[in-house]
Amino acid sequence: MKSLILWAGGIIGGIFLAVIFLMSSGLVSPQMIQLVPGYMPMQVLIELTACVGVFALLSYLLAQNGLAIPKFWQGTLFWVFLLLYLKFRIYPPIPYSVRALYLAVSAVAVFMWVSSNEEDWKQFKQPILNVLDAMTPFHKALRTFYLIAIPALLWGFSYQSFLPSLEEPIELRTVHPAPPATTKVHGRTFVLQTAQNPYRVDLEGKYDQGFTDDLIVEQGMGRLMKPDANPWDPDAKGYLKHVREGGEVFFQNCHFCHGDNLNGRGLHAFAFNPIPANFTDSGTIAQLQETFLFWRVSKGGIGLPRESFPWASTMPRWEEHLTTDEIWKVILFEYWHTGFYPRTWD
Repeated sequence: MKSLILWAGGIIGGIFLAVIFLMSSGLVSPQMIQLVPGYMPMQVLIELTACVGVFALLSYLLAQNGLAIPKFWQGTLFWVFLLLYLKFRIYPPIPYSVRALYLAVSAVAVFMWVSSNEEDWKQFKQPILNVLDAMTPFHKALRTFYLIAIPALLWGFSYQSFLPSLEEPIELRTVHPAPPATTKVHGRTFVLQTAQNPYRVDLEGKYDQGFTDDLIVEQGMGRLMKPDANPWDPDAKGYLKHVREGGEVFFQNCHFCHGDNLNGRGLHAFAFNPIPANFTDSGTIAQLQETFLFWRVSKGGIGLPRESFPWASTMPRWEEHLTTDEIWKVILFEYWHTGFYPRTWD
């Protein structure tokens, strides 16, 4: 029975380690096993929980068959696994500073695990004490190696950090680049900090959320409006009329990539990498001003600054195909359809 359990555990562990090796070596791309936008945090937590379960199962099976792995190597190997997971599994890649923070928290968790009782703590310290005591020729050679290698590595790191570099500095990269102060569309210059969507202002030309709230006071099906207000009514006036006109432009030009539900899953979406933006995600247009969207839609991916790469966009320069009014109305429709309000300048 023990042999059968050991074989089963070996197969599970072998498959698990093989997948990790293929992902870390680049033979299997992280995009092949998609992390679903919007559910990515929960998906990562579930995967890591499953990984902890696999490690615990393998450790138990090996211990039951007299092949227990020392606590020192269990903790070290699991921390290395977390490093590889964060580096090669998460896509788009997270910044190094964030990854370092996660690894520091993981190191604390591993330390708490190996020091949870006196017996485990003794097992964890034993390999370190063996090297320090150097009671055998092997440990003596290992200690000598560490005494030479560690100072050499620290010296090399210090030397590289102080070495002058003649290379052009690498620009910072960001998914949502900082917009320019102004943008010119169809010969007209827009100051992005003061410009407003002309179809969201009140009769006096002021940006007034209460003015539009008169027709959008109840949330249903992701759309904020009164139950009897229908923007697709040909007789709709004012705000709802502009929403309908923006929707018509959207479904004529944009839904092929951004999708019928504005979730970035259009007919052509997966022909691109990265795929088009998911407007229903609270991390996209809900966090932005309408003028930012106006700049991005007008200039497209070609108009992005260099700092946005490699998160480049394939969106065309819509100012070459749409009028200024059509761009503003499309933006109005996108906020209406998703149920979000745009951010405003404080």
